[in-house]
Amino acid sequence: MMQYKRLNDIDTFACNDGEILLSGKDERGEPLTFVFCAYDFLSWIGGDEIKHIKEQTIKHIKQL
Repeated sequence: MMQYKRLNDIDTFACNDGEILLSGKDERGEPLTFVFCAYDFLSWIGGDEIKHIKEQTIKHIKQL
């Protein structure tokens, strides 16, 4: 079953032993940590994805 979780209040970033960790709280205020393979993460989040994220973030900020 597919689950969707929102990582709010990101308070920890770590990169060690080929893994990237992002920690914070989920939508219910419970602790949540995502662990990614650093190589896969960097391979996937290339130039086009970064550009799209920047554009969408700027659009959101301008709407505030």
